[in-house]
Amino acid sequence: MATLVLTTVGSLLGGPVGGALGAFAGRQIDGALFRSGSVQGPRVKDLTATTSSYGRPISRHFGQMRVPGTIIWATDLQETKEKSGGGKGKPKTTTYSYSASFAVALSSRPIQSIGRIWADGKLLRGTAGDLKTAGSFRLYSGYEDQASDPLLAADTNGIAPAFRGCAYVVFEDLQLGDFGNRIPALTFEVFADQAPEVALDQLVPFAQLPNGNSILQHMQGFSDEGGSLLASLEAIKRVYPVSCVTSGDTLELHQLDVPATNVPILPPSLLSIDDENQRVGAGELHKRSSATNAVPHAVRYYDIERDYQPGVQRAIGRPAPGREITLDLPGALYPVGARSLVNIQALTSNWKTETLNWRLAELDLAYSPGSIVSVPGKSGIWSIVSTEWSEQGIDLELSRISPTTHINVVADPGSINHPIDLPNWPSVLHAFELPWDGTGSPEASGYFAAVSAYGENWTGASLYIDQVGTLIPTNLFTKDRSLIGDLATPLSSSSVTYFDKDASIEIELTGEGFLLGSTTMAGLAMGANRMLVDQELIQFAHASQLTSTRWQLSGLLRGRGGTEAQALEGHIAGVKITVIDDTLQLLDPLLLTVNGTTQIAAIGLGDNEPAYATLNATGISKRPPAPVHPKVVVSANGDWTLSWVRRGRGQWRWEDYVDTLLVEETELYLVGIGDIQSPAISWQTPDPSFTIDAATLSSLSAQQAGANVWVQQLGTYGPSQSILLAQIP
Repeated sequence: MATLVLTTVGSLLGGPVGGALGAFAGRQIDGALFRSGSVQGPRVKDLTATTSSYGRPISRHFGQMRVPGTIIWATDLQETKEKSGGGKGKPKTTTYSYSASFAVALSSRPIQSIGRIWADGKLLRGTAGDLKTAGSFRLYSGYEDQASDPLLAADTNGIAPAFRGCAYVVFEDLQLGDFGNRIPALTFEVFADQAPEVALDQLVPFAQLPNGNSILQHMQGFSDEGGSLLASLEAIKRVYPVSCVTSGDTLELHQLDVPATNVPILPPSLLSIDDENQRVGAGELHKRSSATNAVPHAVRYYDIERDYQPGVQRAIGRPAPGREITLDLPGALYPVGARSLVNIQALTSNWKTETLNWRLAELDLAYSPGSIVSVPGKSGIWSIVSTEWSEQGIDLELSRISPTTHINVVADPGSINHPIDLPNWPSVLHAFELPWDGTGSPEASGYFAAVSAYGENWTGASLYIDQVGTLIPTNLFTKDRSLIGDLATPLSSSSVTYFDKDASIEIELTGEGFLLGSTTMAGLAMGANRMLVDQELIQFAHASQLTSTRWQLSGLLRGRGGTEAQALEGHIAGVKITVIDDTLQLLDPLLLTVNGTTQIAAIGLGDNEPAYATLNATGISKRPPAPVHPKVVVSANGDWTLSWVRRGRGQWRWEDYVDTLLVEETELYLVGIGDIQSPAISWQTPDPSFTIDAATLSSLSAQQAGANVWVQQLGTYGPSQSILLAQIP
C-alpha cells in the first residue's frame, strides 16, 4: 500500500521517485503525508466567512493570510435602549440596539498578531488597530502558557479552557446595529510569523532540507486547512520545483533551484542495453517529450494588494506551444511575485521535458534523489529524480533544470474598491442654553449639547453628566456631527436695530465635510441660518466657503432671541460657535445641577478620554426677552408717561396687526430707578406703561438726579433683561 501510493507521490513531487521512495518510507512518513484523506487540500477559492460548524478543522497559518475562523463561544444578544433627538425641530426617539460577546478560533498554531478585520465586507478593525464599531477586542496568540479569558471564565463559572495551542480572539459587547443585529461574517488578517516569506521547514518541521534552501520565494502566506500534508505539498509543487525523498524514517525536501557553485559532476556512465538487448550509445538514453505538453500561462493566487481576494497573473509574451493551463497556488503573494513565478514556469516548461538515464557502477549517497549535478558531455544542470538498483548497476533518472530562475517583471493587481479605513476621530463637545424657539413646551429648559468630530468617519458618542466626578448617563447617543467651531475673526458690537448686509465674519469649523447654505430675507424671517456665537444668537444670509473648514458669513442679523446685550458687547476671535440645527441634543434638566460649573461629557470610539464642556446656563430659555421701543411722554403738568412694547419667548416673527403672545402666566413689569440689583425705588405694573407724576418726579430729582429709569418684564420663571426708559433730570 505505502509503496504504491508513495510512488504516485514521487511522480507528483518532482518526478517519479519510483521504487526507492516506496521501499524506504516508514510508517511515520506515510502517516504524516496521508492522514486526514477525507479533507480536501488547499486551493484558491473565494473568501469564506466565519462559521460555527462542529467538526470543522482549525487551519494552521503561515506568514500573512486572510482567514475566516470558527466561533467557539458566544452569548445571547444583549438589548440596550438609547434615546436620541429632541433637539431643535427634531422629535425625541427611542431606539433599541443589540450587542453580543463571542470568541473565534483562528489558527491551530501560534500567531504573532492580527491586522485588519472585515465584517460583511466592511472594515471592522483598521490598519491602526481601531475598531469601527463599539465593543472591545482581545487576542490570544495560541502559545502554551496563555491563560483563560476572564469573560469566558465568568460565563462558565471559572472552568473555561485556555485553548492553549490555539490562537483565538474574543469580542466583548460588540455592537451589532451595523450588521442587522446579528453576528456578522468575519474574516481576519493574520500575521502568523515574523519572517517575510514562508519556508518549507515551517510547513514540514520534521523534514530535512539538505541544500539549506527552505524559503519559498515570493510566498507571503499559506494556510494548511486540515487536509493531508501531501495535499499541501502538491499545492506548492504546482509552482515551486520541490523534490521529495524518503529514507527509513526521514523525509528530505529539495528545492531544485540552480546552485551558483560547487555542482558535482557525475562519473561516466556504463554501457546500457535497451529493452531489445541493443547497445545504446555511451550508456545513456536521452529523451525529449512531445511539445504538446501543457504549458503554464497564468497563476491564480490570493492577492495581498486586493485584500487577499483571488487574483490572476499571466506570463510575459506570447503563449508557448502546446496546451495552456492556469496554475492554482493557494498562497498569499504580491502581484509582482506571482507573475515572476508563473513567468519562470512558462519559460522553463520545455526544459522539464528533457530527461536522461544514467548508469553508475556503485551506489554513492552524493548522487541520491533530489541532488543537483552536471553530466559529462552534456550541457546544463540536471536533477536526479530517482535511483534504481539492477544487476547491471545503479540506474539514475535525471531531469533537465532550466537555466533561468530569476526574471524581473512588472505586475498590476487590477482595480478594487478597498473598504474605507479612516481613523476613529475623537469627539468635540459644546454645551449651552438657547432661547426658546416656540416649539414644544415653554416650561422646558433649553439646555443643549452639540457633538462633532474632526473627520467624517465618526461613529457617534454617548452623552453623560459629570456629577462630582461620576459620569451619569443621559441615555442620549448621536451619530450626527453638529456644525461647531471657532470664530476666526472678531465680531464688533452692534445695536441690533437693523439688518447689516455689509457685515461679515469668518468661522473655522471643527472638521471637513460640512456645508452651509445661503438664504433670503424671507428665510431669515422664518428663523433660517441661526448660529450661536458665544452666547449671542445671530442669523446670516450668505455663506461662502474659503477652505475645507473655513467659511465667510455675511449679511448679519444680531442679538436674536433676546441676546441683544451680548450683541452690544461684541466678541473676540476664538470664541465658540455652533450652528443651530436638528443635530443638537436636548439635555434633561432633571439630571442637571445648573450652577455655572456643570460639566457635560461625550464618549465615542475615538475617545481615549471623555470630551468635556461646561454648561454656561443663564436662564435665557425661561426668561422673557427684554421689552423694546421705550417711550417717554411729558404732559403739560409735568407728569411722565413711560411706555414700552413687550415681547414673548419664542416669538421670532413680528406679525403685523397681531399682538405678541404673552407666554408667561401673567403680564407684569417692574419699573425701577437706580441699580438694577438693588433699586432705590421700584413699582410693579400689569400694563406696558407707567406714569410718574410731577410731584414724585420732583422728589426723585432731589435725591436721584441722573439715575436710570428702567423696566423688566417679570416672567413665570424669572425677570427679563432691563431696558433703559429715561434718566431722572
